[in-house]
Amino acid sequence: MALIQYKKAGLKYEVLETFTAGLELSGPEVKVLRNKQGSLEGSRVVVRGGEAFIVGMSLPAYQQANTPAGYDPERNRRLLLKKSELMQLGENEAKKGLTIVPLEVYNAGRYLKVRIAIVRGKNASDKRESLKRKDAQREMDRAMRAKK
Repeated sequence: MALIQYKKAGLKYEVLETFTAGLELSGPEVKVLRNKQGSLEGSRVVVRGGEAFIVGMSLPAYQQANTPAGYDPERNRRLLLKKSELMQLGENEAKKGLTIVPLEVYNAGRYLKVRIAIVRGKNASDKRESLKRKDAQREMDRAMRAKK
């Protein structure tokens, strides 16, 4: 079950490969995610020094009155990945035209996981084609429902 999603990722990017990673969070941040608050809009993953971080993921304070003085809602959050996955992400990040973005944060039992993807940006014609395909599928679904 997805807690938060990057809904426009399918429109903006062509997904090449996906990975699952753990998240290193503080206690209040976990509570915020379980309440389905936060945003992945505009966030990305960077690999530096053998570690991966989510940059730009926004998680508001859990309780505004009890928030620590130095709380930063957009701090870099470390991802927990295998060494081989980190190497693969690092290689793909270095390639021109490829980006790594988080697609969704979800529950896996008692753990919170993030699904990240290696993506390539779509140009305007690809975006229009995706929208046409989506509209055609919607029309077919409506027609099938009307027959029943």
